[in-house]
Amino acid sequence: MDALIHAFAGELNSGFPGTAVFFGEPMSRHTTFRIGGTVSLFAEPKSIEAFVWAVRELRRLKLPYLIVGNGSNLLFSQRPHELTVLSTARLDSVRVSGDSVISGAGVLLSRLGSAALEAGLTGLEFAHGIPGSLGGGIYMNAGAYGGELRDVVEAVTYLDGSGALRTVSGAECAFSYRHSRFTDTQDAILSASLRLRPGDPAAIRARMDELARRRREKQPLNYPSAGSAFKRPVGAYASQLIDEAGLKGLRVGGAQVSEKHAGFIVNTGGATFQDVTALMDQVKEKVYLHSGVTLEPEIRIVP
Repeated sequence: MDALIHAFAGELNSGFPGTAVFFGEPMSRHTTFRIGGTVSLFAEPKSIEAFVWAVRELRRLKLPYLIVGNGSNLLFSQRPHELTVLSTARLDSVRVSGDSVISGAGVLLSRLGSAALEAGLTGLEFAHGIPGSLGGGIYMNAGAYGGELRDVVEAVTYLDGSGALRTVSGAECAFSYRHSRFTDTQDAILSASLRLRPGDPAAIRARMDELARRRREKQPLNYPSAGSAFKRPVGAYASQLIDEAGLKGLRVGGAQVSEKHAGFIVNTGGATFQDVTALMDQVKEKVYLHSGVTLEPEIRIVP
């Protein structure tokens, strides 16, 4: 497999000069949890053309791969992974056309919020503080403060499982809570257009500032984490159930249920994959015993 991976990396780099490739790269450098073992190859294709070639070639060679954005919802185990990781970071184009923002999958949601503000477009304020990329956000229908990406996604272009380029409307993305049509497939999101509305830049800025203030006050932004650790159960809030079970501050090694926001598990320093997963298991068990509710992880775990 090593020979195949090196040959693939060489072809990718020679065919698309400027593409970054790293062998034995630690995923702790590419996840907001700052946890994760090495992968055989970490690559940042320099364009959509390069990205499409890479996915098709990996599939042809039957090499295992994973597509990542900003790594803000990922927890990687610390073992070596025989895996190629393709980062969407270089799919970073953004342009505004009328009331739409057209963007590559690797663009951070914070940057898209700023682009919308500059164009005087409203509807994306909720996403400005979410630390993920557009592709990852669409994949899981990211949302906050009453807004979700399904509210604004107009169309998504992706590479399907057969290697064909396709575009679907927002309505065809089958968005639901932290889920989309892409969650259960090998489709690779490449770009998307977001339909917004004309708005007053001062009001848009004020709303962004208000949400930023609320995040600073309520969320443990000073520690590495992957955001909300658990999905919101029907009729309740995970953070409230965790708090009511008396679990704020509960620790396993370097992992801790945040004392500031019970819905977050944070890396207080040196937390391992085993620390985080063991703590999540304890939280699930204790919440179930206290309330009868079974929590489901929101974090995507790569064992």
